Amino acid sequence: MKKRKAPADIPRTREIIFRIRRQKSPDLDSYWEDFSYVYDRSRGRQNIAGALRELGAVRFECGCLQKKCGACAMVVDRIPRLACDVWLDDVADLVILEPLKKFPVIEDLVVDRQVMFDSLKKMELWLKETAHETDGEQFSLAYQSSRCLQCGCCLEICPNYYPEGVFFGMAGMVPSVRIMTAMSDSQKKAFYRQYRKHIYEGCGKSLSCRDICPAGIPMEELMVNASAAAVWKRNKIKK
Repeated sequence: MKKRKAPADIPRTREIIFRIRRQKSPDLDSYWEDFSYVYDRSRGRQNIAGALRELGAVRFECGCLQKKCGACAMVVDRIPRLACDVWLDDVADLVILEPLKKFPVIEDLVVDRQVMFDSLKKMELWLKETAHETDGEQFSLAYQSSRCLQCGCCLEICPNYYPEGVFFGMAGMVPSVRIMTAMSDSQKKAFYRQYRKHIYEGCGKSLSCRDICPAGIPMEELMVNASAAAVWKRNKIKK
């Protein structure tokens, strides 16, 4: 059995190759390009977002660097991740980076996620009356659903979502739960029709979104509560 290296035996520096799918503009073909990055542990831990910033040659979006904004979502070794949440200590010597594939590419790893916000507008996902206070179970649902980053990782992994479809995915379901906890009964009645059309009827319940969500949002719990009210008329989400 190969002996595992003790922390003191780990080399201070290590070369990592980033193989990146690049694209200069939406109307040009994509191509692969390799970049060598020397990871120096003596400078502290580093993540993929930090490494890309140091390389400086590839366009990508980056905001908080703390897994709070969702801007740096991309496909890392075929899995949608936040680049700021993938640490170089945990990756292989070759890392493959691609833009999210279900959104139009703007340049390199930058994609246009406008379709997610257009979906929220189609569902009229806003309050038309004074918000109701939430407490107890409703407060927990409101809190969990408010943590959505709108990063798009759930849509990237979803086998049922595609941008031109009527199913808006969990990026539409989670904000729906948040707004439903504050809606009056009169507004809910009209909104439930939108929920059934754009969320419930299109979801295949594979729950791949649950495992991929960088915020760890309990997708199944939120959907059970929302569907109980909007579909089965068991009013779990009350005013």
